[in-house]
Amino acid sequence: MDAFVGVFTVFVLAMFLGFAVITKVPPLLHTPLMSGSNAVSGITIIGALLSVATPNRLTTALGFVALVFATINVVGGFLVTHRMLHMFRKRD
Repeated sequence: MDAFVGVFTVFVLAMFLGFAVITKVPPLLHTPLMSGSNAVSGITIIGALLSVATPNRLTTALGFVALVFATINVVGGFLVTHRMLHMFRKRD
């Protein structure tokens, strides 16, 4: 129980820190920030793949769900980033 309280405290503090950082980023830098979050989702995919390879069925199922959602996040993030970068191109 003590470990859970410690981990939960770090999670809540990370949420407040993330919210404070995101609200201070100017809109011009949202696209590079989104690309960075896509990289974090890539790390999530690696963790999910490691989870899927375990013999426990619950861990495998949760890893598969995490893999699907992280893949959707990465693909969607790159599509949105590509669309936003296309908006800044000069028209001929």
